[in-house]
Amino acid sequence: MNSKLRIRVWNEGVHEANNEPSHIGGMYPDGIHGAIAAGLRSHLPDAEVTTAVLATDHEHGLAEEVLADTDVLLWWGHIAHAEVSDAVVERVHRHVLGGMGLIVLHSGHFSKIFTKLLGTSCSLAWRNDGERELVWTVKPSHPIAEGVDSPIVIPEQEMYGELFDIPDPDDLIFISSFAGGEVFRSGVTFTRGKGRIFYFSPGDQEYPVYHHPQVQRVLANGAKWAAQPGLDRSIPGVSNPAREWFAE
Repeated sequence: MNSKLRIRVWNEGVHEANNEPSHIGGMYPDGIHGAIAAGLRSHLPDAEVTTAVLATDHEHGLAEEVLADTDVLLWWGHIAHAEVSDAVVERVHRHVLGGMGLIVLHSGHFSKIFTKLLGTSCSLAWRNDGERELVWTVKPSHPIAEGVDSPIVIPEQEMYGELFDIPDPDDLIFISSFAGGEVFRSGVTFTRGKGRIFYFSPGDQEYPVYHHPQVQRVLANGAKWAAQPGLDRSIPGVSNPAREWFAE
């Protein structure tokens, strides 16, 4: 068994390919996925961190053997949700139910995989005026909050606001407040099958949020929490045991 934490960072890569916004290349020269991966490597130097984008190959860099070798998958998506293959979504879904960790970022709330796992619309309010976001820790005892400033001050960010149409989370770790007055459940966890899921909202493509040291710490903590290395990746199935089978 590989003793290293194996992390895959997935990003559409469409904004970067289209140079939209025009400053994204200067802000994220290695792509959003590259910045996220660099932050993870700085906090988790012993981890194996790899990246993939939608155009990596016909399976979006998420083939069966790749997922089987992944402890935690981070997912950033925005304008190409519909372009993600349903077969790939089903594969990721199966691996999450079997125990692979999943961290969904920012507008990934509308991704096929997140809405499939949560079973709700995952809709929310939004406004992109470059407002200050304060990320407040409301469950400091959770491992994802370890060593994280409260609040995390993000000078400019897209506003996400309630109502966020998600099921009641297992844990509410972070709540964000915005200069315009809205609040948002910006850091929540869920369990589906044997898999641990963390959603964290800061990270719009217009702003250098993934270079923020505290955001990087949250994502590293999230990866450690969501990972279950060595767990049997099988999904619990239906059984039909005989009476008193345990007494044999």
